[in-house]
Amino acid sequence: MIRTWAPDDFWQVAQPLIPVQARRRQGGGKRRADDRAVLAAIVYLVQAGCSWWKLPAQLFGVSRSTAHRRFTQWTVAGLWEQLHQQFLHGLGVISEIDWSRAVVDSISVRAEKRGTSPGQIRLTAANQAARYTYCVTAVVYP
Repeated sequence: MIRTWAPDDFWQVAQPLIPVQARRRQGGGKRRADDRAVLAAIVYLVQAGCSWWKLPAQLFGVSRSTAHRRFTQWTVAGLWEQLHQQFLHGLGVISEIDWSRAVVDSISVRAEKRGTSPGQIRLTAANQAARYTYCVTAVVYP
């Protein structure tokens, strides 16, 4: 299952980018879970769209808490951005990306609040919009 969710070519790109854990000075403790198994579990969660509680730990040999802890550590270390850049670079090298058709939107680049105009903008509506939208639906029982 690990090679299904973290195949060899994916692992070759990801392995050098994964931060190396410092050795514990006091020694002892449990053996560190395999990084590839943790990566496979995280990729599974992202692809399946399920919560951490529904992670099938038996399939990957990694506990939910370990997967979540490493996900948090790797996110802080910037692993996901680095992986994205590596794959984009690899696709660019083999000319699989047409950069002339790239789009930048507000998800990629943060929009400035209130725009760039120096003055205040007057509200066009007399009343502010409602904060909530209610929808009434009929319940149909079989």
